[in-house]
Amino acid sequence: MKKKFITYTVTLLFLFLFVWTMWYLYDKSKKKPVVYILQKPFTTTIVLKTVAGGTISPRKEVAAKSQISGVVDKLFIQAGEYVKKGDVLARIKIIPNLANLNRAESEYNKAKIEFSNAEKELKRQKALYDESLISEFEYNGYLVSYNKAKESMSAGNNNLQIVTEGASKSVSAVSNMVKATSDGMVLDVPVKEGAFVIESNTFNEGTTIANIADMTDLLFIGKVDESEVGKIKDGMEILLHIGGLSGEPIKANLEFISPKGITEDGAIKFEVKAGVKLKKGEFIRAGYSANADIVLDTHKDVMAIHESLLQFGSDSTYVEVETVQPQVFLKKLVKLGLSDGINVEILSGVSLKDKIKEPLKRK
Repeated sequence: MKKKFITYTVTLLFLFLFVWTMWYLYDKSKKKPVVYILQKPFTTTIVLKTVAGGTISPRKEVAAKSQISGVVDKLFIQAGEYVKKGDVLARIKIIPNLANLNRAESEYNKAKIEFSNAEKELKRQKALYDESLISEFEYNGYLVSYNKAKESMSAGNNNLQIVTEGASKSVSAVSNMVKATSDGMVLDVPVKEGAFVIESNTFNEGTTIANIADMTDLLFIGKVDESEVGKIKDGMEILLHIGGLSGEPIKANLEFISPKGITEDGAIKFEVKAGVKLKKGEFIRAGYSANADIVLDTHKDVMAIHESLLQFGSDSTYVEVETVQPQVFLKKLVKLGLSDGINVEILSGVSLKDKIKEPLKRK
C-alpha cells in the first residue's frame, strides 16, 4: 500500500512538472506585441547656425624695436604694464664696431685739424682786414671757410658720439633709448637685460624689444568651411564662447570675410574676422581660443518635431501618425522647413494634435 502511494505521488509530480514546463516554453515562444513610443509636434524657435573656431587677438599690435645694435643695458617695463606713446622701454648699450670707430675718430681728427687751421687763418686775415689791407669780399671768403670747418668738426664729434654711445648731446633724438610708438598694454618682452639686439633697418627686421597692443579693441579671427561661407555676410552678429572664461557668451560683429580660401586638413576654409563688443570694465586676454556661433537663419514660433521621427522613402519624407485605433499607424507625407540638426520645422502634413510613432532603433 505504501509503495502504491509513493508511486502515485511521483507520477503526479512528474505530470505537474511536465505540464508546467510545456506551458513555460509555450508562453516564452509567444511574440509579445510591440508598444511604440508616441510624440506630439510642438511649437518652438529654430535657429540655424554654424560654428567657427579661432582665437582672440588685438586689432592693433606693434613691435617696438631698437634703432641700433648692441646689448640691452636696462629694461624699464614688464609684461602687463600700460605705456603711452613716447615712454622709454629700454636702454641699449653700444658695442662699437672697430672699423666704424676708427673711421669716425679719423674723420673727427681731420675736422679738428682743418678747423684749427681755418681759425688761425681767419685771425690773420681779420688783422689785415682791420688795417684795410684786404677787401671785405676776400675776408668773407675766409670767414665762410672757418664756419665750414667748424661745422665739419661738430658733425665729426656728433658722429663719434653716436658710434661710441649711440646718442649725441646735440641731437634731441636719443637712438639708444627704445621708445613706445603707440599707447597700449605690454603683451610680451621677449628680451632680457644683457641680451644682444640687432638694429631695425632696410635689410633687417631687427630684434623686438616689446610687443604693445590696445586691449580695448579686440578681434575674433577664425575660419569657416566653404559650405557655410556663402550663407554669411558682413555685419552679422555672432556669439563667442571663450574656453578660458565662464558665463554668458560675448557678442561680436562680423567685419571681414576672406575672398580667398586656404586648404586646411583637406578642406577649403575662409578666414573671418569679427569685432568683439566688450562691456565696460571687461578684460579679455589676447590668445584665448574661442568658438563663434554665427546665426544663419531664425524661424520663431513654428511647429516642429524631433528629426528622429522622420522616415524616408525613395523620393519622399514621411511620419507615421497614430489613427483612432491605438498603436495603428498611417503614413503621412510631410513638408520640411528649417532644421537645426535636432528639431525640424514642419510646414505641412501633420498638426499639433497628431501623435507620431517613434521608429524603433536598430541594434
